[in-house]
Amino acid sequence: MPVLPALLLLVLFGGGCAARIPEPITYPYSQQQKMEASHHWQVLAADLADRINNELISTDNINQAVSVKETCGNDAQACAPNATSTFNEAFHDLLVTNLVGFGIPTKPKVDEESLEINYKVQTVRHSSERQRTLQPGVLTGLSAAILVLRNAPSELVNIAIGTSLDVANANFTTHGHYEVIITTSMQRGNSYLFRASDIYYINDRDFWHYQESFPQAKTLRITSSNEQIRQKKEMPLPKTVLPTPKPELPSEPSTEKEI
Repeated sequence: MPVLPALLLLVLFGGGCAARIPEPITYPYSQQQKMEASHHWQVLAADLADRINNELISTDNINQAVSVKETCGNDAQACAPNATSTFNEAFHDLLVTNLVGFGIPTKPKVDEESLEINYKVQTVRHSSERQRTLQPGVLTGLSAAILVLRNAPSELVNIAIGTSLDVANANFTTHGHYEVIITTSMQRGNSYLFRASDIYYINDRDFWHYQESFPQAKTLRITSSNEQIRQKKEMPLPKTVLPTPKPELPSEPSTEKEI
């Protein structure tokens, strides 16, 4: 039998011996914003206040007072004192400021008459190295634009190259291992009137801004070899115990007689 048909038969029948699994494919191209400054926290707080204000208007609760509470773990568990993160504390103040700016009656503490607005922050870490590419068509469009102007005056070519660099720079961002999920809810009793979950990339070195608590660390004293030698030299020498001399036994009288 020729070699090529034999290989094809081997592939066809050999592949049927083991179960096939679905081929992994990626999601279609999408975009996700990245938080890198306190101003981005302000943008999120302003957007949430706007959405909450629209919800109050659409449900005929425009005059209803609200109060903001940060939670840790779930909607019902308030954060313990000194347990909130840097983002948690700052976002509380930014959200209250924007709610007041929309004219929404806002109370500093939760009571029975106010609607409760709470939020929680979850940090997500991905261990694998993830790949990122430019938006499909960006490089093709930039290359085509430059090729069309290949016979144009140098000034137009320079403008096209500068525009291309601006577009490429706008699409460039570094990717890391961390993301945050920020969930905001507005409740009346046991019912949700509003709920939103926003997901953002964050810089790896800034993850602690969103971390609620850290495990307690123990302090261990590590002694170097030189320190051990020094301590050994300073230790008192052990006492030398001399052996006790044995007492001399009296000599026995001689039994020999003189002749």
